[in-house]
Parts: sequence; structure tokens; C-alpha cells
Amino acid sequence: MNASVLPALYFDFNATSPVLPEAAEAALQAMLSAYGNPSSSHARGREARAVLDTVRQRAREVLGAPQGDLMFVSGATEGIQTAVLSALCAWRQRRAQGQPMGRLLVYGATEHKAVPQSLAHWNQVLGLGLELRALPVDAMGRHDLASLRAWLPDTAMLCTMAANNETGVVSDLDGIEQALIDAGSSALWLVDGVQALGKLDLKLAQRRIDYAPFSGHKLHAPKGIGLLYVRTGAPYTPLMAGGGQEGGLRSGTENMPGIAALGAVLQALQRGDTFCSLSTLQAYRAQICACLQACFPGVVFNAPLAHSLPTTLNFSVPGPACAALTAWLDAADLQVSAGSACSTAQAQPSFVLQAMGCDEGLARAAVRLSLSLCTRAEQVDALCERLRHCAQQLAEAQSAALSGHALAAFSARHPQACWVDVRSAQEHAACTQLAQWDRPILSWPLADLMQDRAAPVGLAPDQPWLLLCQSGQRSAQAWQALRQRGQRAVWQLAGGVQAQPLARPVLRDEVEPALVG
Repeated sequence: MNASVLPALYFDFNATSPVLPEAAEAALQAMLSAYGNPSSSHARGREARAVLDTVRQRAREVLGAPQGDLMFVSGATEGIQTAVLSALCAWRQRRAQGQPMGRLLVYGATEHKAVPQSLAHWNQVLGLGLELRALPVDAMGRHDLASLRAWLPDTAMLCTMAANNETGVVSDLDGIEQALIDAGSSALWLVDGVQALGKLDLKLAQRRIDYAPFSGHKLHAPKGIGLLYVRTGAPYTPLMAGGGQEGGLRSGTENMPGIAALGAVLQALQRGDTFCSLSTLQAYRAQICACLQACFPGVVFNAPLAHSLPTTLNFSVPGPACAALTAWLDAADLQVSAGSACSTAQAQPSFVLQAMGCDEGLARAAVRLSLSLCTRAEQVDALCERLRHCAQQLAEAQSAALSGHALAAFSARHPQACWVDVRSAQEHAACTQLAQWDRPILSWPLADLMQDRAAPVGLAPDQPWLLLCQSGQRSAQAWQALRQRGQRAVWQLAGGVQAQPLARPVLRDEVEPALVG
């Protein structure tokens, strides 16, 4: 199997999803014919108003929210901002009235960054001086209810997720709610429902959740449309004021194409004949898990499957393959999400996995593989075949990855080998320790190599090549590309230069050089 001719496989649906065809058709219909402004009193306006009202009613039914305000917003970020602003404005007003108020803004340690950043932003803008505090999670990724109970007497706002976007871990909303009830807490409770839409029964009307934001593009609606639920009686301050749309709750002419498309997705959820059942998705995930275990012995699943959405699988491969795996998945055009993006310096470990107590190395190299409610059996089969291909290629690459004594033996056997730094020219130039190796290090950035641009002067085709980068990921990609071009005498530095601490200057004729970049 030649990875260069493989079709792309997309399994990053927790990040975003393609628009459902019938949703795209509904959006097109809204743009071409049902284009009226729902605030207008004429026939076109009334037609648009009818669409808006119908979609809102469908959303109420899907979310279990017959009461409370349910408004259309641009997405979850706007919903979170609006909820936080509303809660903090209410806190300021009540404090001005002399009411005793808690001073903690508590959020789950694994929350999407939009939550703590919104809390910090509005806390600063309003000049409240409240304390932000991250609620710990256990090894399963679930909130520490003991800490929550201890903090609730002084908590003004509590923010938790319904399900985590990186791990799929489902929060114990019943346990959190019971803690709030037992404490007699007046804290306002925001629940991020982005990953839960269509996958969990949130029963909003039956819980004391005050705010719940949702985003359409995570569930096959277009980007730019979402929902915000506000419980009856919960304080509310508009983030956007002006034209008085959405009953004065959110001004600005409604995004009717987005609303119509979201309505088509909600209708498909209600019909039940378009999307996979959760049991089917569980079977798909089990198949993928079995494939990973066969391909990568010792694979670690970073979240308990029993407490996670069946659409999400977060895993790491320990050992030498750990750092290189994401590069090989990318080279095979298997579009998944790394636990953290590789920067020009060093990949940062996933803060979500670190909060769960995950080993830093595994957290740094974690892979998130996410399914959609539209995933089909043949796509899962293709995914498993691609994983087997990656495992085979990775095993071959690892046989050419040098470290420790293998690297020492290579240096002794090939003293004239060409050492090639595939990092960017800026990284290569800024790495002052390279001079301590007392050997020429050529610079051939991966981007140039992949686009088959001219090799650096001095790179001899008849000499062995040793590729190096910071973590081993880019050198793995370069190794594969060169092998496919017929360059057989090529090796790579296992784990990258970051795995080879340099204790002192290295002389050319030393048998066991220690490498760093």
C-alpha cells in the first residue's frame, strides 16, 4: 500500500463535521427563496418567522427544554461569553445591594479553554476581582465532587462540561447537581453541551442547569450557528444589543440559512433514520480498539471507555513509536487530532490528559480519533486498514531509528555520514549547541524536502544520511519521503535531539556521542 496514493480519511469530527446534505439544501432554500427577514410583517417575513419558530421548537424537543429561553447564537463561544457575562453582571448587582456573595469562579480542570478565558476576561473587564479556581478531575477525567462540595459555599459560578472534547468523558451531571442541592448553593451553573448534542439526553428542564451553549458545526450543521439555553429565572444580560431580535435577548438579524440547516439536523435526529445509533457507534469503537491493540501492543487508552462517548477514542502508543506516530498517521493522510499540536519548538502535552494524571510523554503524543453520527461500517474498515498500514511502516521506520549504542555504532561505522537537520532554517540557525558536535550538520527543512526542492550542498547521495529534528516527528516524515524516492541508506534519530542530553562538547572520533538540538 502506497500512502502517497491513499484517499484521505477524516476522523476528526469532534473538531468539526461536514454539513449534512439535507442541511445544506435547507440553507440553500433559505437563501434563494425563504429569504425574508423574520422581523418583517409581510409574507416573506412571516415565512421566515415560521421557519425560525419551527426550528426553535425542534431544539426544545431534542434538548428536553420546553421552558426557559432558547436563542440562536453564532456558536458555543458566543453562548459561553453571554452566560458568563450574565452571571457576573448579576453578581455585581447583588453585591451592590449588600447581598452576601461567593467569590469563586469554579471551572473544571479539563474544560475547553473558552470557559476559563471567558471567566478571566469578564472578571477583568467588570473589575470584580473574583478568584478563578480549577476543579480537579480524577484519573477517569470526572470532577472531584469532594473538592466541589468544599468550595460551593463560596462559589459564585460553576462551569462544567457535559462531555469532554478531547477524551469524550461524560461528566457526572447528576452528582454535580446533587452537590449543589445539598449545599443549598446559589451558584449559577453553566454546562458546555457542545459534544453532547445528539449523543446525550441532557434533560435540561429536569436539571437546575442555568446556561447551556451548543454549536451546530459539531453535528453536521454549518459553522456560525448555535444555541444558548437559559433556565427560567436565571439572570441574563445580552451580549449583543441593538435591534431587539430574539425577543431582545440577542440582537442582530437572525442567520436564517444557518437556522434552517440546524433545523434539518434536528429533524434528522428526531426521525432517527439518518444517524447511527449509539450502540452501532460503540461497536465501531470496539472494532477500532481491537485493531489498535493488534497493531500497537501496549497501546494506552487515555480515558475509560465505559464513561466516554462512543464517538471519541483518545490513545497513546508508549515506547519509541510514541513521538513518531502522529507523523506517520499524517503521512498516511489519516486525518485525526493530535493531543497537542507540534510547534516549531516542542509539542506541548495535552492539558486535559495532564489534569487526569496521565504520563507527560503519553500526554504529549496522544491521538484523538473521533467518529460522527454519520460514520459508516466501510469507513471504519478503511480506518483499520490504514492503521495496519501505519503500524507496518512505523515498524520499518523504527528499525532505522538510532539511539544510544545503536547511534554510537552507526557513528563508528559511518564516520563520513551526512547529518541532516530537517527543522526550519530559523530553528537550525538558532540551535547554538549544534556547533559542539564538531561535525558538519546540513540544513534541509522538511517543507523543502517534501516539495522536492534542491538538497543542500554537500549532501552526497552515495553516503548514509542521518536525519534529525527536535522530537523525531519531522525526521520520521522525511525518512518516509526519502525512502519512497529510493534513498535506501537513510536513518533517523530516535526521539529527536530532545531525547539525547548533551553533557559536554562532543569530539568527532568519540564512539558514543550524546546529541542535543
